[in-house]
Amino acid sequence: MMKKAQQGAALLLAMLTVTLVATFAAASMWQQWRAVEVEAAERGRAQSAWILVGALDFSRLILREDARSGGNVDHLAEPWAVPLQESRLSTFLAAENNVSQVDDASTDTTEAFLSGQITDMQSRLNLNNLAANGQVSETALRQFTRLFEQLGLPQQELGLLVEGLRQAGGKDGSAAPLMPPTVSQLGWLGLSPATVATLAPYVAILPSGTLINANTAPAEVLLAAIDDLDMAGAQKIVQARESRHFRTAQDVKTLLGGNIDCACAVQSSYFEVRGRLRIGGTMVDERSLVRRAGQVITTLWRERGAFDREPTP
Repeated sequence: MMKKAQQGAALLLAMLTVTLVATFAAASMWQQWRAVEVEAAERGRAQSAWILVGALDFSRLILREDARSGGNVDHLAEPWAVPLQESRLSTFLAAENNVSQVDDASTDTTEAFLSGQITDMQSRLNLNNLAANGQVSETALRQFTRLFEQLGLPQQELGLLVEGLRQAGGKDGSAAPLMPPTVSQLGWLGLSPATVATLAPYVAILPSGTLINANTAPAEVLLAAIDDLDMAGAQKIVQARESRHFRTAQDVKTLLGGNIDCACAVQSSYFEVRGRLRIGGTMVDERSLVRRAGQVITTLWRERGAFDREPTP
């Protein structure tokens, strides 16, 4: 009986030892797997960041070449205005020695896809035109009043917007609200999310006062920006530039005729560059605001987020 009891205890001890070893082995494997996954995620994030930086530099090169060869006119038939549809990253890396796939154990570019777009931000109404040094511009106020009416937005929110911009740009002390750096943050000034989403395709926040570009602005912006213009006149501008872009602001005035004064331009200095990198089921979006002064392209800010995946109104 004593021998059987000792054998049972030995068997129980052996089973307990096996259980502990299996538990420690499982915990060790889980920690190792977690470390590998974290390292892979960090590596993917770093690679995505560098690829998107390269895409931004390529966009700046396109804008610089446009300034060098395109003269003093910007329009939607130029190379910068053509969106980059989603393309396999390996096609961009195959330029040297006709290599179809870059062999790199650290990444698989066959499953990486890049897309992007350059947008003329002077195709939109500039919110910084509304108030400068705490003073409201009557011309800009008329423009934004017409835009709010077109989009069916409440005029009281326009009042909140104007007052918030006036205080943010003035010298009202610590009580003044912060100036929103991007349109998506206009909620700081009291605008509702629905109003911000509706305004987003038609307005921009640029560092200095600007005129709209008649070659790139949509009909809604043209209608809001030009006094005494109706929708038929705005559509006339859009249709005319499709066959031949405007070379001077005087061309727009000549097209409209009458006493309509077009406070517009045909050249732009501010552009938004958007890029998206998709690797498998993971997507990284980035957008940047760049300023072009002659052939000098300066990046003013960059940010990441799900910009292209935000629901539209």
